[in-house]
Amino acid sequence: MTPPRSAAADGLASCHLCGKVSPVTLGHCPRCHSTLHLRKPHSLARTWAFLVAALAFYLPANLLPMMTIGGFGGDSSDTIMSGVINFWHKGDTLVAAIIFTASILIPILKMLALVWLCLAASGVTAASPKALSRLYHLTELVGRWSMVDVFVVAILVCLVQIGAISTVTPGPAIVSFAAVVVLTMFAAMSFDPRLLWDRQHGIVVDEPADLAATHE
Repeated sequence: MTPPRSAAADGLASCHLCGKVSPVTLGHCPRCHSTLHLRKPHSLARTWAFLVAALAFYLPANLLPMMTIGGFGGDSSDTIMSGVINFWHKGDTLVAAIIFTASILIPILKMLALVWLCLAASGVTAASPKALSRLYHLTELVGRWSMVDVFVVAILVCLVQIGAISTVTPGPAIVSFAAVVVLTMFAAMSFDPRLLWDRQHGIVVDEPADLAATHE
């Protein structure tokens, strides 16, 4: 059975801004004049770079204090996990479940999903491109709500703040956690899911890095 041809195999590129399909040899989209690429340039390299950086920030985000509460009884600091445990012991199971899901489970699952996608696009693992494409779109969908994690911390700070009785100060972990959220979003944006189908059909997209520059 003859493998299906792709637009990239015929030298046609879809503009990443307006969607118009044009010959990649034009260098720029005739409609919006943005640079044409058969695939996202250096997609896997950029995705891996963002993932490694996100993993580097993920460790301090979970090991450093997320917030410090000061009161008459002294100061106490909580990491994400210790906060989840405290809420669980106090009977606030819903709040504990939300924080655990949003701040620990979703980020690590998102990074694992992107690692799997990168390995599949590189040919290291074999899986159905259709299933992997659904996984990618699910990862993108979750990424739109990633900032919920930071909002949870902000809301908790506002609720606990009681003026002169106690003070709540965001800890250094919140900066690392925000970096994890942003970097994983960039990783998902950098990944090109079309590489999954190219790998299945044995299509090699050879696009010189300076192709657009030759048409300046």
